[in-house]
Amino acid sequence: MRPFSWAVWRFLMFNPWFDLCLSALEAQQVIWLRTLRIAGGGKFAEREAKRMVLEKVEAAGHAGMMLASGASAVKVAAVYRRKISANKKRLSS
Repeated sequence: MRPFSWAVWRFLMFNPWFDLCLSALEAQQVIWLRTLRIAGGGKFAEREAKRMVLEKVEAAGHAGMMLASGASAVKVAAVYRRKISANKKRLSS
């Protein structure tokens, strides 16, 4: 027996607010993983700090361009979600 009915599951999977909450949780994990890497010091820490700043500037510029060209907030959030997931995967390996 499934814990949720199909209607509830579909609502959760396609609800932008739910997606945003999952992004926030994953972002916290990325912050924690980056903090550990930077606290370790050395070349890896320096490279990660530079990469973090560069990614944030690029992401803000990309989001601004998307919004200026008429993209919805949901599409912009999806781009951020992919980047957050990629960073989590890279940092946890």
